[in-house]
Amino acid sequence: MATQSSIEWTESTWNPVSGCTKISLGCLNCYAERMAKRLKAMGQRRYRNGFAVTLHPEALDEPYRWKKPRVVFVNSMSDLFHEQVPFDFIEKVFSAMEANARHTFQVLTKRSERLRELGPLLEWSENIWMGVTIENNDYVGRAEDLRSTAAAVKFLSLEPLLGPVPDLDLRGIDWVIVGGESGPGAREMRQEWALEVKEKCEKANAAFFFKQWGGVNKKRNGRILQGRTWDDYPQVYQSRLETV
Repeated sequence: MATQSSIEWTESTWNPVSGCTKISLGCLNCYAERMAKRLKAMGQRRYRNGFAVTLHPEALDEPYRWKKPRVVFVNSMSDLFHEQVPFDFIEKVFSAMEANARHTFQVLTKRSERLRELGPLLEWSENIWMGVTIENNDYVGRAEDLRSTAAAVKFLSLEPLLGPVPDLDLRGIDWVIVGGESGPGAREMRQEWALEVKEKCEKANAAFFFKQWGGVNKKRNGRILQGRTWDDYPQVYQSRLETV
């Protein structure tokens, strides 16, 4: 079942896989892990394994039942390119996305090396957006792995942004999301880090989306940067909105 999402840059979420394991600095205070434990305690069947990687093949049919076009964040509670997700299941997820071209699917991974390995074996329809997470300058190489794919729209999620990214290369990148960490134990994001990314986006002609400042109380801290909100999307999406 797709769930309407409060995530600012999407409309709903779809989780044919749930559960994950920590791989880098951004995983320390994982919101999905907290949510999975809560859902397990509530008796939700799909989270009976807590945050252990679990496939949900019954979810593969769900996009066929969505009548109204929507923007969908795929696996908000997992990572499709996790090493415990078999390639044939990834293929099935891609097939479901390709068959439902009226929807836009946003796939996001921290496991860019596996993405680079499997990317040539997958069918990249135009409605599949592919992104990687970059938390600080140590992980900017993930963008190079992303560039190796045939995704029509390539995007970066710099959330949580935990440090400056002076070596970030935005060649071939269509969209950049920046956000601070939120929830218990949230780590600081400095304004100069966000502004550095914004400037890089302007020079590279990449759309810039500022999601939030984050913090323990993210609603209070808001999402205003330099006196305004920044809600830009890739040009292909802006063009679609203009025709609706």
